[in-house]
Order: sequence, then C-alpha cells, then structure tokens
Amino acid sequence: MDYLQLIDKYYPEGPLREIYLTHCRQVADKALAIAHAKSLPLTDDEIIEAAMLHDIGIVMTDAVGIHCYGTAPYIAHGVEGAKIIREAGLGEKYARIAERHTGAGITAADVACQHLPLPEGEYCPQTLLERLICYADKFFSKTKLTQEKPLDRIVASLKKFDFTDSDGAVARFMELHRQFGQE
Repeated sequence: MDYLQLIDKYYPEGPLREIYLTHCRQVADKALAIAHAKSLPLTDDEIIEAAMLHDIGIVMTDAVGIHCYGTAPYIAHGVEGAKIIREAGLGEKYARIAERHTGAGITAADVACQHLPLPEGEYCPQTLLERLICYADKFFSKTKLTQEKPLDRIVASLKKFDFTDSDGAVARFMELHRQFGQE
C-alpha cells in the first residue's frame, strides 16, 4: 500500500477529505520550499509522503469542527496516525513523524504533568524530516485553510502548552524556527 491508497482508505469523498488534503498539501509545499531554500539533504518524495501522512490519525478523533467523528481526543491524533501507518506497513519513519509532530513535540514530562491522554512516552521530533514536518505544520490550521499563520500567532497558540519547564513548547518551536525559518 502506498500513502495515497492509505489516504483513500481513511478519507473517502467528503468535507474531511478536502480539509485533510488541503492541509497536508500546504504542509508539503512549505516543507519543500524550506528544504530547497536551505539545501536540506532530503528528497522531495520523502518530504511529500511525510507531509501527506503526518495527520492521517485525525479521522480517529472527536473533532466535529473538522468533520472527525472518532472517539480519541484530538491530541492523540499523532499516536493514532502512527498506529494506522504501522498497520499499513508504510514504515517506522512515517509512523514516528505522525507520532512526533503534535505541538512542537510533547515531552514525557508534558504527558505526566498535564495528564495528557497519551501513552507514557516522549513525542518530540528527532530526525531532520520529523523536525521539518513538525515546523511546517505549525503554519497551517485545518479550520482556516486559506491562511498561513504568522509567527506571532503560532507562538501565542503554543504558550498555552508551556506548563512544565523552560524547554516548553515555545522554546522547542523557536529552536525549530532557528533551524528552518526563512525570515
């Protein structure tokens, strides 16, 4: 099974498919632009596949505002997506991207301190591809598909997740911005 077949399996025709494909294409385009501008040692194909699969798990969540009628809490969409990718045999590389792209990464301390509905573990992007997709994803919302978010709005939205320490969501995002920012 390739990534398009997996998308077709979980996202049949309808509003959720349109939201999903639009968002993932935006992330892919942003990630490709950054990779080309920064001469990153990644192929276009792996960037596109990673971007198109990073949110595959949203279909399993309860997020009616974007036409998701599953039972998992939205914050678990990365973990749910990793399960889908692993079951489809599309590789651990893409499963880890799905698992680690939420927020600016989620630490084990975040999971414990905030009592997040996730399995115990560390969900921060590690590889170059994981970090790139995590960064590019922050610029696009599934509820306002026509707009790229400005940096200040991204930072403001991440502040609500800074509970545990100085290496919180904002600090992790700013590290990604130092690596990938194009300003």
